[in-house]
Amino acid sequence: MKLYNTATRQREEFVPNDPNLVKMYTCGPTVYHYAHIGNLRSYIMEDILEKALRYSGYNVKRVMNITDVGHLASDADTGEDKMLKGAKRENKSVMEIAKFYTDAFFEDCRKLNIKRPDVVEPATNCIADYIHIIETLIEKGYAYAAGGNIYFDVSKLKQYYIFNDHDEEDLAVGVREGVEEDANKRNKNDFVLWFTKSKFEDQALKWDSPWGVGYPGWHIECSGISMKHLGEDLDIHCGGIDNAFPHHTNEIAQSESYLGHKWCNYWVHIHHLNTNSGKMSKSKGEFLTVSLLEEKGYDPLVYRLFCLQSHYRKNLVFSWENLDNAVITYNKLIAKIAALKPDDADEIDTAAFDELKVKFLDALGNDLNTALAITAVYDVLKYKTNDKTKLTVIGDFDRVLGLDLIAKADVKRREVAAAAPAAQSGDYAIIRESGDADAAVIAEIEEAIKQRAAAKKAKDYATADKIRADLAEKGVILEDIPKGTKYRIEI
Repeated sequence: MKLYNTATRQREEFVPNDPNLVKMYTCGPTVYHYAHIGNLRSYIMEDILEKALRYSGYNVKRVMNITDVGHLASDADTGEDKMLKGAKRENKSVMEIAKFYTDAFFEDCRKLNIKRPDVVEPATNCIADYIHIIETLIEKGYAYAAGGNIYFDVSKLKQYYIFNDHDEEDLAVGVREGVEEDANKRNKNDFVLWFTKSKFEDQALKWDSPWGVGYPGWHIECSGISMKHLGEDLDIHCGGIDNAFPHHTNEIAQSESYLGHKWCNYWVHIHHLNTNSGKMSKSKGEFLTVSLLEEKGYDPLVYRLFCLQSHYRKNLVFSWENLDNAVITYNKLIAKIAALKPDDADEIDTAAFDELKVKFLDALGNDLNTALAITAVYDVLKYKTNDKTKLTVIGDFDRVLGLDLIAKADVKRREVAAAAPAAQSGDYAIIRESGDADAAVIAEIEEAIKQRAAAKKAKDYATADKIRADLAEKGVILEDIPKGTKYRIEI
């Protein structure tokens, strides 16, 4: 498997420290509100990476944090804590907010077939770990006290910028435009390891520390949680590209200064989901959540497919039109799989299985090229082998893709079988032969077919012909059968 490593800016062959265990860490959500679908794009792609590693034969231990304290509204260590902001908004305690939105996050993950990581650790569980790391950083000369807070001193590093290039003079305080100067900092990119009561007096969660009652900075939690569960050597660290600086940059600074050696070998960053007006966020425009997609009639797995059709290192533009196109693609794929016969009496063609699997592995190993992995499913459908083999291979691929292809095809197959006898009954039958659309569109098509049948019965052939022509213009093709009409959707 080759992965693009943001730290080296190139694709590299993946070689874990321990061939028997891949240690993988992914930055989790700040649980002050629902996750929007832009956040969830990252978790979908991280899920694909974990499943691809397991599919390729690796044993994986994946750890994720839950940020329930310390993440300020600005990465410059200014503004109020996001958790406190959520608690004030809903007139609840911070812990009530954290519990509610943690549960909501994992419910969204369930709907999107995102596997729960092996370890999920709330930041508030590891205060003693952070304090120990900070004490060591102070002892080694990498951290200092100022204004009641403890800061990491980036000037002590040989290299601070890992993921982007900057001149060292940029480290001067206040150089970067738009960042409020913190007079306590020696250098503009110094960051807070521990806040005391000298700042944010209304902070809800505080703990005793050697430096006074306070709470940890945001960046320290990922280092502490990763080391607690995965030890001193990390194989893969994932997150959104917006976390590369300053969050992941600061993680590297504090972790490697504390450990005295390289900490993580591969950094995998997922790029943004944008709308036509720019980067998606909770504060801009319509708040796009999984629940909103469902309210509008979309299967959450259509959104998963939408993400897989693009590469994780490309910005992806969301629009309802683009999502509608994903609906059509998903439904057509399910219909093609449903046309395969699960009771095929032939034996599984192991040679075909192995050949097709190689193509799928090649796609995944090509820096997680999920668009090619989807193409590999279509290659299975076109391959000259029996249906039992095709269904087995597709089910195997779906262990990684997570699109419920076999289960959805089974449902579709039963629907088609149930509709088929209707044409033989005494009632007028409307049978959808192929193609799909959302429920509202289906209802509209079938109502038009009923109106056409009524017009024909009344010998109003002009109206009947017009309805047929209007439907054909929309890609709906009719075929009259005894006691009914069959139709197919070719949108």
